[in-house]
Amino acid sequence: MQEVKKGVGILMLCVTMLAVILFMKTSVVNAQEISVGIIGPMKFSLGDHSWKGANIAADEINAAGGIKLKGKSYKVKLIQADDDCMTSVPNAVSAMKRLVNVSKVNFVVGGYRSEAVLAQQEVMADNKIIFLGTGSSAAEQNERLGKNFERYKYWFRIGNGNAKVGIPGWFGMIEPVIRAVRKDLGVQKPRVAILIDKNKWAEPIAMMSNKLFTEMGCEVVGVWRPSATATNVSTELSAIKSANAHIIFTQLAGPSGNAFARQWGDLKIPAAMAGVNLEAVKEVAWEATGGRVNYALVSDVVATSSEKTKYTKHFLTAFKKKHNDSPLYTGSGGYDSIYLLKYVIEKAQSLDADVLIPVIEKTAFTGTMGTLRFTPPNAVNPHDLIWGPDYYWGGIQWIDGKRYDVWPDGHEISPALIAIGATKGWDKVRPNGTRDYVLPPWVVEYWKGRK
Repeated sequence: MQEVKKGVGILMLCVTMLAVILFMKTSVVNAQEISVGIIGPMKFSLGDHSWKGANIAADEINAAGGIKLKGKSYKVKLIQADDDCMTSVPNAVSAMKRLVNVSKVNFVVGGYRSEAVLAQQEVMADNKIIFLGTGSSAAEQNERLGKNFERYKYWFRIGNGNAKVGIPGWFGMIEPVIRAVRKDLGVQKPRVAILIDKNKWAEPIAMMSNKLFTEMGCEVVGVWRPSATATNVSTELSAIKSANAHIIFTQLAGPSGNAFARQWGDLKIPAAMAGVNLEAVKEVAWEATGGRVNYALVSDVVATSSEKTKYTKHFLTAFKKKHNDSPLYTGSGGYDSIYLLKYVIEKAQSLDADVLIPVIEKTAFTGTMGTLRFTPPNAVNPHDLIWGPDYYWGGIQWIDGKRYDVWPDGHEISPALIAIGATKGWDKVRPNGTRDYVLPPWVVEYWKGRK
């Protein structure tokens, strides 16, 4: 009997030891992960695409053996955080805190609504965690680094332009339209209507619009500021038509963009739509607007046909295959962010933020959107994305259900834009697959014989 008990005891001891060994082995495997929090409004396409883009990159990296760090291979583990930033800044902050303090992520990627990202940066700074921003445009997010670099140095803007620094790019994108109005309509001083969301990020653009268009040889006929959540902008469009505008310059980041595109198409407003419209840039916009978005020119970094870099077409194909959709700029930003992290971790052989930051600062990283390079620590806006012909840019046009690159188009940028900091050399840039901008046929027809 004693021998039986002894045998049972030995068996139990062996089982226990085996369980401990398996647990320890599992813990070691789990420890060999690098976790990245993907934060944003996941119920909206802009947040969802950050997550989808990052996942494609993580899957590719993991399938290729992971991230090599000090002789070991680490898998990339992504953790999603729906921050509800579109409706609640406090909720966005709570989501950031959960990623950092509960999920214990190594890095954070994403962010969208500017007010929410500014608040999330405080969590980033308190915890000294690198935050790669893929969606927000408020200039203050980088200007605060210029005022207190040591506290906020963990922030880098990845997937969207600073609303101040990006002004030359957004206005440069309108130049093909201005040239077309002069050439096809015979109007040497095009009339421009300005339609801009009542949103924090767009204030610098609203302030500069009148001055810049005047210096670019245009006449501004009015400025309209609808709510970002407007579902009807027919009043604004009627006023714009009455003002005899040839071009409508848009800066629309909210749901109002869809309403505008539908009503612009429905009413056949005889003015070309050009600028930022984050609803009209989506592939589903064609179906959502019943094709009324046709001939709209919108700011985006990659079109369906893009071959901007050697990675662009690969990413577009992978995203389409997996999600039957084309990525928004946040999707490209999510994808590029994960590959950027892999690059700098392997180069620095560290996960320490203070070790990685100088490496990121010196990196010129070619991704799907162009070459990502950041403003230096002594800039007014450190760690911001540099816009320019050798870096990051883009404008696409909807034509008969497809999206085409139309800018840069091989023309130099206006002297008025160079005077405020735009880089020269745009005449050397025309990506493969780029088409010439085309005025909407109904605009050409309306203005025949008129000025």
